[in-house]
Amino acid sequence: MKRDYYEVLGIPKDAGADELKKAYRKLAMELHPDRNPGNKAAEEKFKEAAEAYSVLSDAEKRKVYDQFGHAGLGGAGGGGQQFQFDPNQFAGFEDILGSFFGGGLFGDLFGGGRRRSNGEERGSDLQYNLKLSFHDAVFGKDAVELSIPRLEACDTCRGSGCEAGTRPETCPQCRGEGQVAVRQGPFHMLTPCPRCEGRGRFIPKPCRECKGEGRIHRKSKVSFKVPAGVDRGTRLRLQNQGESGRFGGGTGDLFVVFDVESDPRYERDGSDLHQRLEVHWPLLVTGGALEVETPYGTDKVKLAAGTPADHVVKLVNAGVPRLQGSGRGDLYLHLRVAVPKSLSAEQRQLVERLRRSLDGEPAEGEEEDGFLAKVFGSEKGGKKKGK
Repeated sequence: MKRDYYEVLGIPKDAGADELKKAYRKLAMELHPDRNPGNKAAEEKFKEAAEAYSVLSDAEKRKVYDQFGHAGLGGAGGGGQQFQFDPNQFAGFEDILGSFFGGGLFGDLFGGGRRRSNGEERGSDLQYNLKLSFHDAVFGKDAVELSIPRLEACDTCRGSGCEAGTRPETCPQCRGEGQVAVRQGPFHMLTPCPRCEGRGRFIPKPCRECKGEGRIHRKSKVSFKVPAGVDRGTRLRLQNQGESGRFGGGTGDLFVVFDVESDPRYERDGSDLHQRLEVHWPLLVTGGALEVETPYGTDKVKLAAGTPADHVVKLVNAGVPRLQGSGRGDLYLHLRVAVPKSLSAEQRQLVERLRRSLDGEPAEGEEEDGFLAKVFGSEKGGKKKGK
């Protein structure tokens, strides 16, 4: 049985891209076959970690896995099929391990770890936890504005990190490769160049505003729409709303994670809602119309005579809008008998007489028809006492 991918990498389910990459790099360094020759167990764990990373680093595959688990992936690292290494599945994979292994199994698979083109670095993804009311989660919200602290491209140098009139130069130590060869015993390793920090170039005259970083800290407004039907833990991806990249690298994404407040009237199960509803027992006995408050207004439910106390009524399309697909879920009304905690003297007398009547023991001196007239308001029956 396959282990959970998050468990394999030792990360929480809401881990961002940086945390995911860091966890995988650590495992890959420990378990790589070049460091564990002949260790089959380590090799299998290495493959398991690579499989987990290939799925969780892909936004679409991760979304399917989060919803359906291994069964939803089919042949893409799930469904019981044997995982196979495919270099094309590992976008930016060399950024993680390329600088650590120059040959062996990794070198055969990934070309020994190529440097990033022109030293570009993609900006980090960000996460914002947003609390929503139950109403806004069900119906959505057209305009939400957040103030996000993030790193943005420096206006002075336009993200280059260079003083006006200058440009980056090729690193003389690594000659633009971004990495240098180092031998450690039997291992031939490639490590990031210490002069240019693996970029292949350096900035001779850094920008005075950003000190060569190419980015500055700033709070920015981000507006978006909350779709109807989001639930607690739902992640909304806002592309290119994360941090700016360095030296021309792409911008990261902003993930908004929703924390939906509960509603005392409803329990939510996906797109379905459940509500416990107390009903006076005479209505269950005689049947009739019951008014019910739903998220969309008042609705009437017709109860048949003799409805059981634990009956469940299903109101179709009265639940939460489905994020994936069309329509809404259903509202399930779980009926419960409303037992009064206090009764007037007359009410107690009537209930007692009904109990005796149902047990076949009508009150002494009172005709059955007259008693039923009192209980159910019928014109048929005997005279009231004292008349």
